[in-house]
Amino acid sequence: MAEINKILVANRGEIALRVIRTCKELGKKTVAVYSTPDADAPHVLQADESVHIGPASSSESYLVIDKIIQVAKDAGADAIHPGYGFLSENADFSKRCQEEGIIFIGPKPKAIRLMGDKTEAREIMSKADVPFPPGTKKELEDIEEAEKIAEDIGYPVLVKAAAGGGGKGMRIVNSKDEFRSGIKAAKSEARNSFGDDRVYIEKYLVEPRHVEFQIIADEHGNTLHVFDRECSIQRRHQKVIEEAPCSILTPELRSEMAEAAISAAEAVDYVGAGTIEFLVDADRNFYFLEMNTRLQVEHPVTELITGLDLVALQILVAEGKELPVTQDDIQMSGHAVECRIYAEDPRDNFLPSTGTLSKHRIPSGSGVRVDSGVEEGQKVTINYDPMISKLCTYGTDRDHAIKRMLRALDEYEIAGCRTTIPFCKYVLNHESFTSGDYDTHFVPDYFSREKIDAQITDDSKVKALAAALLKMEDSGQEEKQKLKNNSQNGTHSEWWKHRSKKK
Repeated sequence: MAEINKILVANRGEIALRVIRTCKELGKKTVAVYSTPDADAPHVLQADESVHIGPASSSESYLVIDKIIQVAKDAGADAIHPGYGFLSENADFSKRCQEEGIIFIGPKPKAIRLMGDKTEAREIMSKADVPFPPGTKKELEDIEEAEKIAEDIGYPVLVKAAAGGGGKGMRIVNSKDEFRSGIKAAKSEARNSFGDDRVYIEKYLVEPRHVEFQIIADEHGNTLHVFDRECSIQRRHQKVIEEAPCSILTPELRSEMAEAAISAAEAVDYVGAGTIEFLVDADRNFYFLEMNTRLQVEHPVTELITGLDLVALQILVAEGKELPVTQDDIQMSGHAVECRIYAEDPRDNFLPSTGTLSKHRIPSGSGVRVDSGVEEGQKVTINYDPMISKLCTYGTDRDHAIKRMLRALDEYEIAGCRTTIPFCKYVLNHESFTSGDYDTHFVPDYFSREKIDAQITDDSKVKALAAALLKMEDSGQEEKQKLKNNSQNGTHSEWWKHRSKKK
């Protein structure tokens, strides 16, 4: 076992700040790295030390392994926490840390590599008896053979990048006529996004739900699950709203999926925190989608329903210690919802909306958690992910958590750019969501610019009415105070005259 004393956080924004906070609670020193536009970012100011690593472009700063390793060595950091995104699922980075004698707070290089390649991961899951959708086990090599496989499993089919994620290099093909063009488009996007144009195909599921299981494993043979999350509210195959636990899982199905998740992790000798993602069809059959070999963006909802600090567990495992809990110790209570507050315009196909945050007033109160990496006065640029914050609410049950979220969204004030707050309100008020009867097609099925415009108009009317009533009340209070002051100054006769007129 190796005690960690100082941790370099190889990331930025809310996840860097979130990691730094847990490090402080554990008594670990922290080193932040930052690019030029992040010089005054909260994670830089909160860390014990901070080091500039380059210009705005992540390819010249946050993604440069040599720079980050050198900063860690110069600062005397024992370990590196990669957060999520950037280098978090880079097997070469994990291996380089090993070679330099720096602890990588994440899985071993082999596990990252195996689960990062979607086709190789499918083969491993097949051997571990973890179900996955019908399709090819390997990347496509022969277009004619691929067409035959697509015909056999039936259209629609999904073309997916072997080295991809986040919806990149993915195309839905509805018929044979679209097959070759779909393959071409997916390969082109995969090449541009990942430098790897390998793709594979699988059956496109009707009415799929995106359900994932959080797992944590140590080097002593303990692999535990930390229950499930639902992540089906998505735009461009990327999540916007998550909740824990998933509302459609029976105890039996939850147990079966949890067992499959643990089997998937054990199949690659996984150590650390990770997530096994599944698709659940309309008949409640579940299929392996992928494994994220890192901390998930949506991990706070899991922390809220279990009381665990997943970052603290990551660090403990990285030190070679045994997990301090057993599977029976991990219990879930209540319900949690997360809304990702992006600087995006839901009225314009969720395109990024940049600008300076002239106002950023976060909600508070019982059961509200806000993980944010920006402050009022900062600029939201096009250089990085447009997330402003993750807003989470916890309630005794699902309805309670949703109502708290709606209250929190009403309190949230952001000016300077458009955000996904109106979209989140729309979803949480929609009958399909409140009933729990929704899937990954929510946006194309139920959402439109006209509907969000109508909601924004209604919200504006309510706010205008509230402001008018408040103004009237303030005016009345001022008049009462004036009359009171007159009375105290001895102008009793004038005060009585005014009061008589009012009556």
